[in-house]
Amino acid sequence: MNIEGLGPQIVALLIDNGLIKDAADLYYLQFDDVVKLERMGKKSTENLLKAIENSKQNDIDKLIFALGIRYVGSKTAKNLAKEFKSIDALIKATYEQLVQVEEVGDKMAKSIEAFFREEHNRALIEKLRAANVNFTSKDEGQKSDLFNGLTFVLTGTLSKYTRNEASELIEKFGGKVSSSVSKKTNYLLCGEDAGSKLKKQRNWE
Repeated sequence: MNIEGLGPQIVALLIDNGLIKDAADLYYLQFDDVVKLERMGKKSTENLLKAIENSKQNDIDKLIFALGIRYVGSKTAKNLAKEFKSIDALIKATYEQLVQVEEVGDKMAKSIEAFFREEHNRALIEKLRAANVNFTSKDEGQKSDLFNGLTFVLTGTLSKYTRNEASELIEKFGGKVSSSVSKKTNYLLCGEDAGSKLKKQRNWE
């Protein structure tokens, strides 16, 4: 779900202190419970809970990917979101409908069907629904091919967008976002405190 600040150490901390047992529990965290944890001060807790709240508005491809369905990667999740438009429609999708989706073959279609038949997975989805996590596609289609064929790398703290927001915007205009600088990088988008990626890009020039 691309929740800023929610790394493996924080997840482990929340699990070890009994605050979460599954992914949906993240959306039921309370400030007073989190702020008491080791390494979690007032500001850190506020930022984490705000990021979790903001992630409720993600488009559904992020949620489909986050569910952890076997064989379903981020690209396939986007194809499924584009085709079915909602989590509920995906749950009801038949094998025949699934294999019509780009990059979804026999093995993946059966895996998706099996995932949604599992009672504990259905219960998880209902917990997410009750927490008001978005279940409907917001896809308005690609605005243009302005960045088509271009590869961007983001570094540092951007002033107007989070890096996730900037990445989504670039992809919406047809561009690709890479995590590392290479000879294929067309643009390096630098915010404050840009570090090694900026130096590496200058070495390519």
